[in-house]
Amino acid sequence: MAWTIILCVIVLAIAYIFFNYFRIRRMKEGTREMVEMAGIIRSGASTFLKTEYKTIAVVVILVAAVFTLFVERTSGVTFLLGACMSSCVCILGMRSATYANVRTANRARETLSIGETVKVALCGGSISGLSVQAFGMLGLILVLIIWRGVDIDAVGSGLIANLECNPSIMRISTYSLGCSLVAMFNRVAGGNYTKAADISSDILAKLRHDMPEDDSRVPNVVADFIGDNVNDIAGNCSDLLESFVATMAAAIMIAVTIFNGAVSSGNTAITSATFNATCVFPIVLAGGGLLGCLLGLGYASVRKMGDNPSRELNLATWISAGLTVVIGFFAALIVFKNVPLYESFRLGWISPWLSSVLGIVSGIAIGSITEYYTSTDFKPTRKLAEIATEGEAFVITKGDAIGSRSCLLPVLVIGIALFLSGKLCGTYGIALSSLGMLAFVGATVSIDAFGPIADNAGGLAESCHLPENVRAITDKLDAVGNTTAAIGKGFAIGSAAFATVSLIVAYVSNYTSVNAEPVLNIASFVVIAGGIIGGALIEYFSALLTDNTIESARLMADEGDRQLSVPGVLEGRVRPDYNRCIEMAAKQALKKMLLPSVLALLIPIAGGFLFGVEFVGGLLVGATIVAIPRALFMGNSGGAFDNAKKYIESGSLEGHGKGSAAHKAAVTGDTVGDTRKDVVGVALDIFIKTMSTVANTLASVFSHFTLFK
Repeated sequence: MAWTIILCVIVLAIAYIFFNYFRIRRMKEGTREMVEMAGIIRSGASTFLKTEYKTIAVVVILVAAVFTLFVERTSGVTFLLGACMSSCVCILGMRSATYANVRTANRARETLSIGETVKVALCGGSISGLSVQAFGMLGLILVLIIWRGVDIDAVGSGLIANLECNPSIMRISTYSLGCSLVAMFNRVAGGNYTKAADISSDILAKLRHDMPEDDSRVPNVVADFIGDNVNDIAGNCSDLLESFVATMAAAIMIAVTIFNGAVSSGNTAITSATFNATCVFPIVLAGGGLLGCLLGLGYASVRKMGDNPSRELNLATWISAGLTVVIGFFAALIVFKNVPLYESFRLGWISPWLSSVLGIVSGIAIGSITEYYTSTDFKPTRKLAEIATEGEAFVITKGDAIGSRSCLLPVLVIGIALFLSGKLCGTYGIALSSLGMLAFVGATVSIDAFGPIADNAGGLAESCHLPENVRAITDKLDAVGNTTAAIGKGFAIGSAAFATVSLIVAYVSNYTSVNAEPVLNIASFVVIAGGIIGGALIEYFSALLTDNTIESARLMADEGDRQLSVPGVLEGRVRPDYNRCIEMAAKQALKKMLLPSVLALLIPIAGGFLFGVEFVGGLLVGATIVAIPRALFMGNSGGAFDNAKKYIESGSLEGHGKGSAAHKAAVTGDTVGDTRKDVVGVALDIFIKTMSTVANTLASVFSHFTLFK
């Protein structure tokens, strides 16, 4: 019965997604120049994804074959299913965004109404957001339905190897890993693409030639527009889908562990009904969240919007979160009210619901904290803009201080929520707290996707020479979009922290004997060694991504300079060779995505086979402890740099507008921040999630095959 209801909600969501998709397609694109430029962006983004997926497909097929042959014979199929679901969401989100951007600009041109323009951008964003939640749930439910739920007593093995494992757990974890692998490739490749294009475009336009940011004479500008779609849309969709799926998978794996522990300890009160309830509730909670997002976003699409875009977007989020809380309450009442409960459920049937609410509240809190440190409405970013009058060194130093200061409160929120949820509901509560934060991910990704759509709309308005009153509207949406994107990055990092912690708990449970308590001995020299190395790997990974991006940006800036030196290009009489820069960005991104992505797969595998399960546990803990504040620092300092530049460009800093020394200093800060927030910060969270998912998938194998025991 529960699966039927949830499938109906998923089908309803998918129907609404395609309704919005075709609704966007039917809207007018605008002038001939807008149609032409939008076509180039759409074609470039599609070409990049097609090329990228040729590489991804090879890796995915090879990994699936390894699982089927050597681990569990059906796990290769579920791995492929996860990769396919993630890919579908990326492609659908990216396609909808490349249709929505030009239509957003055109709606501003036709109506000169902020409210009407916001609706178009939000409609495009909702396709991405709801796809993440609907397709992520659809794949997992198909796994559970096809293989008839979770069988805790089943034993499986590969077609060749005889490595005994629980096939139910293996299918769930490999489905999650399929999502994770695609997300890793998309984040690394998309981040390199978009920031190489963006940084080189900024350097050429603002620092070398005193031109507007999105001037169509700059050869790199179209590659920059494309990058917003392949990273901030496609990459973000796959990232949040992976977090969402990983938390549901972790909750189910922990449900298996606590049931086995209760049975082995002789607790006869606990029955299979208890086990079924703990497996069903995470899916029901996620389904309730999806319904809440549908209603919240649907309400936002039909109501009359005013001239305050932030308020309208926040309202959609609050409605979605509020409905998720209410639906989750009744779900917990129905699922847990009449079944025997574990002793760890301190407050009875309401404990799982309270744990999920802690996650929901944490998600909203982290978003609000991120907004405070990155929005031009608050003191930190305004102070950063004001100090730009003193020069680049002051901007960079102040931005670093803002980034460091912004780490404490989100980490404190995460720590307190994890502590309280664990006290309320044990390890199962930790997984539910993680899932609660992501239960309304459809709304948060929709609002986040609003940012790059609005950014592209503003760029199209400038590059297609639309009137100033149109650009005033798109500039306002762009500024709001910068804040929503920064909030989205904070939410992505926070959700990654929750997801990774729940995966680590599930990992330790997976290799612990049935009659033993899952414990990772932090005082063990093996665990400490893994922790130190895990922390160092985060720093190495950050440097690797930064070097790759800066090298690509340097090559693209030199190519842009070469084209601007061609007679007629700088004067606007000759159109630059956009395709040359698009091809260069794609080539560099694809060339540099393989090593970081493969590292995330191989590091836990090598650690497990060489040094054992405890070493990998330490590796995951060390990497997570370093990555969370590092990612927050990168995302928030980068967001503050970006919006400080926008604050000056809007004329809010009296006497220091576009082209001033303060503006150029802020542009330098923004160039530094670009790699931080859109490459390193967003890739760190997927790096730790991917390692944790790989470790979970192979935990039972590591426990039997270790070289140095």
